[in-house]
Amino acid sequence: TMPSIFSYQSAEVDWCEGNFERSAVIAEYYNTDGTSLLSFLLLAPLNSLVLEEPPRACGRMELCHLKVPLLPAGVFSTYFHMTLSYMGQLLDELSILWSLAVAYSFWYPQVYFPKCIKTRKHFLWLTGTTTVISTLLSFIKPTLNAYALNCIAFHLLYLTWRELKKCNDKRVHRMAAVMVMWWALAITSWISDRWLCGLWQAINFPYFHSFWHVLIAMSLLYCCPLVIYFDIHYEMPSIKPKLEYWPSDSWPVVVPYITLEEPHKQC
Repeated sequence: TMPSIFSYQSAEVDWCEGNFERSAVIAEYYNTDGTSLLSFLLLAPLNSLVLEEPPRACGRMELCHLKVPLLPAGVFSTYFHMTLSYMGQLLDELSILWSLAVAYSFWYPQVYFPKCIKTRKHFLWLTGTTTVISTLLSFIKPTLNAYALNCIAFHLLYLTWRELKKCNDKRVHRMAAVMVMWWALAITSWISDRWLCGLWQAINFPYFHSFWHVLIAMSLLYCCPLVIYFDIHYEMPSIKPKLEYWPSDSWPVVVPYITLEEPHKQC
C-alpha cells in the first residue's frame, strides 16, 4: 500500500541529522526544536515589531506586516522536520514560495517591471499566475524545490546591488554587507549539510541544517529593513528614511529598523 502523505518519513528528502535519536516523536530534533524554531518564530516578528515604532516608520502600511508570510514558513518548517512527512515537505517549501510571491507582488520596485507590465495590478497577476504554475510543478519533483527556491536569492542579491549603486548612505551599504554575510554563511551551511553529510556524520556533527535556520533568519533580520528603506525611496520620495539599530550601534548583534526624518530625498 502507498504510504500516507502525512506519514512519518514519507518525504522525498531527509537531512543529515539522525532521525529519532533524541525523541520518539520528533524525527530531527535539532532541526525542529530550540534555536532552529525560535529563529523564525521570534526573530522575524521581533524585526517587524520594532519597525512599528514609530508607526510611520514602515512607509506603506503593508510593510509593517512582513512577519505575516514569515510565520507560516517557520511553523511548516517545524512540522516538516518533526515528521519528515511528504505533506510537511510540500508545506515547508510552498510556504517559502508563497512568501516570496507576496514579497515580489507588493514590494518589487516598479522601475524593474518588465516592459510589457505597466501597473502594479498587472504585475500582481503575473506573479500570481507564475506562483500558481510553480506550485503545481512543485508536486512533480519536490526534491528540486529547495534548490530552485535558493536560486531566487541570487536575483534578490542582484536587485540589492542595483539599488546600492544609486545610494551613497554608508549605513545602508553596511547593512547590505551584513545581510550578505549572514546569507553566505546560511547557504554554506545548507550546501554542507546536503552535499557533505557523510563527512559530518563521520565526525558526529550533522547539525548544519539547523545552523541554516538560524543564519537565514539573521539574514532576513537585515533584509526586511533594506526592503522597507528602498520601498520608502520609491513610494514616499519626499521622506528621508534612516537606518537605526536597537538596542545600540555598538552591540555585535542588533535589530535594525527605520526612522523617518524631515522630508528629503536621499538616494
